[in-house]
Amino acid sequence: MKVRATAIHDVIVIEPQIYSDSRGIFYESFNRRAYCEAGIGADFVQDNESVSSKGVIRGLHLQRPPMSQGKLVRVVEGEILEVAVDCRLGSSTFGQFVGEQLSGENRCQMWIPKGFASGYAALSERVIFTYKVDNYYSPEHELCLRFNDPAVGIDWLVENPILSQKDSAGLKFSELVKILSEPL
Repeated sequence: MKVRATAIHDVIVIEPQIYSDSRGIFYESFNRRAYCEAGIGADFVQDNESVSSKGVIRGLHLQRPPMSQGKLVRVVEGEILEVAVDCRLGSSTFGQFVGEQLSGENRCQMWIPKGFASGYAALSERVIFTYKVDNYYSPEHELCLRFNDPAVGIDWLVENPILSQKDSAGLKFSELVKILSEPL
């Protein structure tokens, strides 16, 4: 596998080694030893999967400490724009984001460490998206950053996005920062 840096040092893209022959393809979607060598030593506790149609935006979600989650995301079918926004107070890249197109075809994965809000836009007609997390979901620790906050400035590559009620009511970045600055 190849590990590729992004504009935010701690967020990385993993490109798996794909083996193909007349039968189809094979690749390792996860190998703990290889990921530890790449700097991803997370103890994954849960796998999640979602299915979305074109134009759906899911996110931007994060959980406050002590329930923060690191995520290893990938696409099984279709294509997405995956976005990670640095919400780590004091980070040199605080408030910045990276976006990567992940697909069932390129089979790339993205490691999103704790302290990032993350989400994706479905760019193809159907998307099967899966991810591993290193902490359990906790509704009382969950925060949602507004997907279209101009303070962040993400171009999601979709027109007329389809959102959940929760994602439509996401916080502005300034509101999110205030909450993150307060003790739990």
